[in-house]
Amino acid sequence: MKRLICIICLFCGITVLQAKDKYDNPDTLVVARDGTGQFRNVADAIEVCRAFMEYHKVIYVKKGTYKEKLVIPQWLTNIEICGEDRNQTVITWDDHANIVLPSLGKGMGTFRTYTLRVDGSLITIKDITIENNAARLGQAVALMTTGDCLQFINCRFLGNQDTVYTGAPDTRLYFKNCYIEGTTDFIFGPSTAWFENCDIFCKINSYITAASTPKDIMYGYIFNNCHISTAENADKVYLGRPWRDYGYTLFMNSDLPRQILPEGWHQWRPEAVKTARYLEYNNRGEGADTKHRVGWSRQLTKKEAEQITLQRVFTRSNTWIPNN
Repeated sequence: MKRLICIICLFCGITVLQAKDKYDNPDTLVVARDGTGQFRNVADAIEVCRAFMEYHKVIYVKKGTYKEKLVIPQWLTNIEICGEDRNQTVITWDDHANIVLPSLGKGMGTFRTYTLRVDGSLITIKDITIENNAARLGQAVALMTTGDCLQFINCRFLGNQDTVYTGAPDTRLYFKNCYIEGTTDFIFGPSTAWFENCDIFCKINSYITAASTPKDIMYGYIFNNCHISTAENADKVYLGRPWRDYGYTLFMNSDLPRQILPEGWHQWRPEAVKTARYLEYNNRGEGADTKHRVGWSRQLTKKEAEQITLQRVFTRSNTWIPNN
């Protein structure tokens, strides 16, 4: 009898363990608003992923609008969130900086407004739209990152002021074939980020970037083979302005329209321009004329530009090369 009880207990234990570890495998998780997947919300799929996975886990998100405020936590790695269609798979939220939080007794501030915050590392976001659709009542972040070795492939980032916040120094981000729109400083922060073949759309007269690259980090924002365009009513656009000392931004091999002002860069903080690292190389279009650029920006030589490679830019204590 005792033996039978032990066998039953062992069987029950195995059953509970199997149920607990149901999603602890490389299988793809499917999210669908219409109920045809395992989950109806992206957050629920993220929640079942095991910490520090050594295998690649895909969360496949079917077409639909997902009204969610998402966090990929620091303990998650090797996750890919892939949309069915980048224009029709939309994650959206609508916080802005001036929404009053009772717990604070004041506005929530810029850095709580994100739609998606990625704190984990070795994360890929692909074929999906991340949107902050708040009215223009304050800063409103669509994407916020603090993790390292992040890839964003064929995504759209929609918003107004402060659309993409690369929020941690000494982290590496790679954007490829992405569309990013905004109004003011809509790509900003201290991370090292490479933008390859991206479409950058300026919705008003304002500033594209506001880098805050730390002094001891060699590279900040690099836009390579990108295309800049503007709304019809925008005719005075700056490539960037120095949010903090030592900000680094490079536009190279990119299309710059006539709406880019002749001076190129804006002197926001007089003390910051003394250390700003604002660079250009081999750009095209009416906005690429450098004859009237501010004196504290610089054109790279061909030899210097040849040294700007993914491997060099993304080497820290280890070398990370994006695989897409």
